[in-house]
Amino acid sequence: MGYAQLDILKKRSDNAAIGIGTMIIFIAMILVAGIAASVLIQTMDQLQSQAMKTGQDTILDVSTGVTISQITGKVGSSKITNLAIMISPLLSTATVNLSSTILSLSDSNIQVVFQYNQSCYASSPTQGLFSSINTSNLQSNEFGIIVIRDSDNSCNQNTPNINDEDLVVLVVNATKSFSGISTRTNVLGRITPEQGIPSTISFTVPSVLSDTIVDL
Repeated sequence: MGYAQLDILKKRSDNAAIGIGTMIIFIAMILVAGIAASVLIQTMDQLQSQAMKTGQDTILDVSTGVTISQITGKVGSSKITNLAIMISPLLSTATVNLSSTILSLSDSNIQVVFQYNQSCYASSPTQGLFSSINTSNLQSNEFGIIVIRDSDNSCNQNTPNINDEDLVVLVVNATKSFSGISTRTNVLGRITPEQGIPSTISFTVPSVLSDTIVDL
């Protein structure tokens, strides 16, 4: 074999080596691009899911809550001994779970945070706002529930959820919580659902408590 043939074979071998190297680099670039694209797609999916969840949470925070339609007090020994706070969900609101809802009240001297007492529940006000449940069973930091209107029976003793046009009453034993609420006392508070807008409570006890039941 002559020198010319050897030179040709060497050039072919070098070209083949260069081609294989180029092909390896090209395949590696494709693999890297594929991995990068997969990571980008996965990241985009996560961001989209997080954005949707954040949007849903924001909507719930803005639109969910309760409205207070009436506050009534029961009078004894010239003081408010029991409170009945009538509430209903905001229009088009999500379901409000009253077992995880916090009621707070302050008479300027004491602030009390109340939670639901499952044993103090009435499915209807058959004996009135202050006799349908035994308020003496309520501790100083507990409220009971009396259902006024609940078309889908969502507000029951174990799972007191209110929705749509439900109407319920939260009952507080003010004697145990504040030793009774005296005349001219300013009471402030709020109802805070697990998720949503807190509702503000504000009233002043009248200077004269001549009736057994008073609107506050």
